[in-house]
Amino acid sequence: MPAAGDASRACGSTIAAIATPMGQGGVGIVRLSGPASLDIAEKLFVPGPRFKGFKAYKLHYGWIKNTQQQILDEVLLAYMPAPYSYTREDVVEINCHGGPAVLEGVLEALYHQGAEPAAPGEFTKRAFLNNRMDLTQAEAALEMINAPTQEGALLAGDKLQGHLKERVNFLRESLEELKKELCLAVDFPEEDLECLPLDDLANRATAAVQEIDELIRAFEQNRVFREGALVVLAGRVNAGKSSLMNALLGRQRAIVTSIPGTTRDYLEETLNLEGLPVRLVDTAGRRPTRDKIEMMGLETGRQLISRADLCILVLDASLQPAADDLDILEEVSPAKLVLAVNKQDLVRGTPGWVQDLKDKGLQLVHTSATLGQGLEELTTAVRFRILEEKRPEPTSSVAPNLRQKTALEKSRRELLLLAEEARQEVPHDVLGVRLDYACTFLDEITGRIVTEDILNSIFENFCIGK
Repeated sequence: MPAAGDASRACGSTIAAIATPMGQGGVGIVRLSGPASLDIAEKLFVPGPRFKGFKAYKLHYGWIKNTQQQILDEVLLAYMPAPYSYTREDVVEINCHGGPAVLEGVLEALYHQGAEPAAPGEFTKRAFLNNRMDLTQAEAALEMINAPTQEGALLAGDKLQGHLKERVNFLRESLEELKKELCLAVDFPEEDLECLPLDDLANRATAAVQEIDELIRAFEQNRVFREGALVVLAGRVNAGKSSLMNALLGRQRAIVTSIPGTTRDYLEETLNLEGLPVRLVDTAGRRPTRDKIEMMGLETGRQLISRADLCILVLDASLQPAADDLDILEEVSPAKLVLAVNKQDLVRGTPGWVQDLKDKGLQLVHTSATLGQGLEELTTAVRFRILEEKRPEPTSSVAPNLRQKTALEKSRRELLLLAEEARQEVPHDVLGVRLDYACTFLDEITGRIVTEDILNSIFENFCIGK
């Protein structure tokens, strides 16, 4: 469990932070959490008319004073007593006007009255330390904040509700039950007790592996919704890659000229394709060159293509495919490839080489970046091709993150070894050690067992105020 020092801070101190993004806005919130929250707020709050004392979960109208006891802002103040708050501590939230000077003035006044600056993610960390949520739910709060689309937010919401915790706890309980049945004779050798048959042990370990595999598949299926799919525009120089990128973005992002090789490095922007977040990358056009800088750009492009979820090969409809285009066709699997036959406004009909590519089963979309033709068809093709192999199954909407997936893989490895060794008739007490390790890795997911390093690595990624 976490170090005692952190637990004592969670119980003994009162922290404060601005809970809304910095910058100008209509409303900004300053949050307090800890035993002195209400006392500190009372020293700065000037109640409005008809105020009859603080009531839990009600908004109280009034003004807030600064460190010079001057009225700083007109506010609404909410008081949420422990344990029915986000942190399970006394919490006060001060709703101010959303100007940086106002919020910083309120925060400074709270510090002057004894509040301590909150560390990144400390409110959520206290919620975890005070057993309001497990570690999967704490991480889901960060994933909710960082979700690039509504679909990503829904995935985080499933975990925030505790659905992943339930799946992992159910799996762990089944392993604990297996441990009890493994071999009573190991603990009570003087009794004539019968051990769990080794074949049954191997089969039940294998069944647990299948449960874990389902969760790991969910990670892969939903990764693009959390991180965004990498989509790379590739092709030879002057095929219209940069023009196509600008057209898809709906704004001038890449410099476009008639000079070959205008793009020498890569450009990256984000798109939302009906809930699918996409990292769209325009790469340097391929051509023979001795320019070292251009060669570096071309190598970067090759690396991006190798990592991409999808490659859009941009072809000039008025020209036969060049050797560089054919190289890309060889490098990229057809399952990760969409061909954009661009500059369609420069040709009449369908060139014979285009039909040849269609006959090979490749997916083609006819576009004109200049006229804006074929863009909807292209984005539809991109979305379909990316999700074709990644559409979540109804039972796999609860998707672990990378840390959780790594722990699941470690538990899976122990269970596979357990099944193998059971069939080799390894002694029961040795097999029990495998089960212990498998349970420990599951406990790392929920935070039942967690080191300070793991906690720090998780919460340091949070914003201050959450």
